[in-house]
Amino acid sequence: MVGTVYKSTGSWYKVKSEDGKFIDCKLLGKFREKNIKSTNPVCVGDLVKLNNSKENTPQIEFIFDRKNYLIRKSVKLSKQFHIIASNIDVCFLIITVKKPETSTMFIDRFLASTFSYNIDTVLLFNKVDDISDEDINTFKTFLETYKSAGYDCLEISGKKGINVDKLKLIMKGRSCVFSGHSGVGKSTLINKLDPKINIKTLPISKSNLSGQHTTTFSEMHDLEFGSRIIDTPGIKGFGLFDVSNFELKDFFKEFIGIEQCKFNNCLHYNEPGCNVKILVENGSISRSRYDNYIQLLEEIQNS
Repeated sequence: MVGTVYKSTGSWYKVKSEDGKFIDCKLLGKFREKNIKSTNPVCVGDLVKLNNSKENTPQIEFIFDRKNYLIRKSVKLSKQFHIIASNIDVCFLIITVKKPETSTMFIDRFLASTFSYNIDTVLLFNKVDDISDEDINTFKTFLETYKSAGYDCLEISGKKGINVDKLKLIMKGRSCVFSGHSGVGKSTLINKLDPKINIKTLPISKSNLSGQHTTTFSEMHDLEFGSRIIDTPGIKGFGLFDVSNFELKDFFKEFIGIEQCKFNNCLHYNEPGCNVKILVENGSISRSRYDNYIQLLEEIQNS
């Protein structure tokens, strides 16, 4: 029997079979014996084969090849990573300027990771109905920076329903991942997209203006307008995994297609004749994006 993993708790899995039935199952022991670097050999979105045992609890005995996957690694040095979701058509990174604040470094780490795994990513700037006059310039700078870098950006409000219809058009017929910090409004937005899901929401913590976790495990939901969405636990830190210093430049969209630098293997770092650095100086490439690239590059080189 073949099906898709809809929920993973680490010990139990909920799989939707091809005939639409949900089956609770476990993982066949042989997977835990393999030399697997990820903390979870099976993730939400995986297409799997179950054994046909009628007497015992059904078990996942085979995982089909993934077309892509989204991983999370601690920013601290680690040899292991956690697979958040797989077989993704589009990933939505939800961003808020304040309450909680989403840093450009977090965004750029995330975008480099999704780009490296060939995952189309759209930036959702949430809570646009609640941006103060003090933060409006920061918000406009964020939009300009990422639109100029080549990313689709959508201004939304899950609470007020602003541009939710536009979001549905992007999502229709696709398997989608929603990710971002705790408190950026993932659950509220998903509930607005399809009220039947009714995901639990919590207010922002008053002590540190950060989000409180409402999603404990990644879980996929079928939406009434013909989309599948994977809701993921809130992410505080996001590290790159298995990326070399020579690869990183290929995961920043605005660096691609620029006329050849003086050196073919230019890292856009300290090399003379670097066209990327020239474009940063004249404002054609975002200074914050470039600075974050350099910080990531130094992290890789020093790891």
